[in-house]
Amino acid sequence: MTKFVELGLSPALLKSIDQLGFEEATPIQAATIPKSLDGKDLIGQAQTGTGKTAAFGIPLMEKIDTKNHHIQGMIIAPTRELAIQVSEELYKIGYHKRVRILAVYGGQDIQRQIRALKKQPHVIVGTPGRILDHINRQTLKLDHLHTLVLDEADEMLNMGFIQDIETILSHMPKERQTLLFSATMPEPIRAIAEKFMKNPELVQVKAKEMTVPQIEQYFIKIQEREKFDVLSRLLDVQSPELAIVFGRTKRRVDELTRALTLRGYSAEGIHGDLSQMKRLNVLKKFKEGKVDVLVATDVAARGLDISGVTHVYNYDIPQDPESYVHRIGRTGRAGKEGIAITFVSPREMGYLREVERTTKKRMTPMQPPTWTEALIGQQKAAVNEIETCLNNENLEDYQELANELLAQFPPSQVVAAALKLLTKEPNRTPVHITEEGPLPMKKESRRSFNKTQGNQRKNQRSRVSRRKSVPKA
Repeated sequence: MTKFVELGLSPALLKSIDQLGFEEATPIQAATIPKSLDGKDLIGQAQTGTGKTAAFGIPLMEKIDTKNHHIQGMIIAPTRELAIQVSEELYKIGYHKRVRILAVYGGQDIQRQIRALKKQPHVIVGTPGRILDHINRQTLKLDHLHTLVLDEADEMLNMGFIQDIETILSHMPKERQTLLFSATMPEPIRAIAEKFMKNPELVQVKAKEMTVPQIEQYFIKIQEREKFDVLSRLLDVQSPELAIVFGRTKRRVDELTRALTLRGYSAEGIHGDLSQMKRLNVLKKFKEGKVDVLVATDVAARGLDISGVTHVYNYDIPQDPESYVHRIGRTGRAGKEGIAITFVSPREMGYLREVERTTKKRMTPMQPPTWTEALIGQQKAAVNEIETCLNNENLEDYQELANELLAQFPPSQVVAAALKLLTKEPNRTPVHITEEGPLPMKKESRRSFNKTQGNQRKNQRSRVSRRKSVPKA
C-alpha cells in the first residue's frame, strides 16, 4: 500500500491528511494522485466508497496558489447533498493550507452566494444548474481556472444534466486539467471525455466489499406522506434507548426535529448550518442520554462515534451505498447488535437493490406497525419500567401508601392505574413535514416500472377486449 508521505505532498497538506486519520492511500488515490499532480487529464472509473473525493481533492488542494485570489478549481456534482459533502471534505483537506472553498447549489439564497463569491474563494463546488445560473449572471469568473472535476458523471447523465455540463465546459479555459469520475461509462460520458478532455488516462478501481454483519436490516415500502406517522409508531413500538434518524436535507432535519418534539419525543437535530459549538452541545446531550432521538444529515453525521445507539432510521434512503453503510454503522458498534430500518418509496427501489448488492445482504421487508401496536409497545415499556423498579429500587418509603391504596382498591386496578400513568400513549398531534420527491429513478427500477406499466396497459386492453366480446343477454 502507498503511504501519503510517499506522494511528495506539502507539509501543510500532510498535516491535514494526518488529522483526518488517513495513513495509506486507497487504490484509486494511489493510482490517480501522482498522475493528477503531473497535470494529466484522468477518467476515474470507481464506485462510491473507494475514496474518490480525496483522490481528486488532495492534488487539487496541492495545486491551489492561496496568494492568487481567483477561482482556480471547480467540482461539479449532481446533487446539493453531494456538493455539500464534497465541499466539507475539501475544506478539511485544505485546512492548513488555508484554501477557501465555496459550495453553490439550488435551494440556497443566490444573493448570499453572490456575496460569498465576492470574498474570492479558490475552489467552487456546485450543482450544474446553479453554476450555470452564476455564469449567466456573470457572477462566476472562470478565466483563471486550471482544474475541473466532474464527480459522479453517470448520475448527472441520469438526472438530465449533460446539456448543462456541456454549456459550462464551453465557458472554461481550454488550457486546463479535467478529471472525470464515474461508476459506469455510458456512451454520452465517453463522448464528453473525447470532446472536452486531452488524451485522458483511464484508471479503473473496483469498490471493496462493504459488510455490516451485526446489524439487522429492514425496509418499509412507503409513500412520502405516510413516513412521519410510521416513524412515530416505530419509536413507540420499539422504544429505542438511543436512535438516529437520517434525513436527506437540512430542511428535513429541522422539520423532523420540530415534529418529533411536538409529539413528545426528546429530539435534537444536527446539520451543516449549525455552528461547531451547537453540534458538539447536541452530541454531548445525546451521548449522555439527555436526548433520545438524534436527527441528522449525512454530512453532519460523518465521524460520529457514539456507543449505545440501538436503532437507525433512514427516513430518506441515501443515494449511494457508501452513505448507507456509513449511516447504519452508527449502530451495532463494539460487537453489539443493532437495527436499521429504511423507508423507501416504490420509485426508489433501484437504490435499495444497489445497497443490497454492495453490502451482500438482502434487507427484510417490514410491515409498518398500527396505532394499536404502538399503544401496546408503550404499555410494554411501562411494564418494563415497573419491573426494573421492583428489582432494583428500595421501596420501603412507599410501602405504607401502597397498603392504603390496596385497602381501598383491588390490586389489579392499582397496577392498571400505575401502568396508565407511566404509558406514553401514541400522540397524533398534526405536524407539517414538507414532501420531497423521490430520488431519480435508477435504470433497473425504471425498466421494472416501465415493464409494470406496460403489463398494466396490456391487461387493461385485454379486459376491454373481453368485455366487448361478451354477447349481450
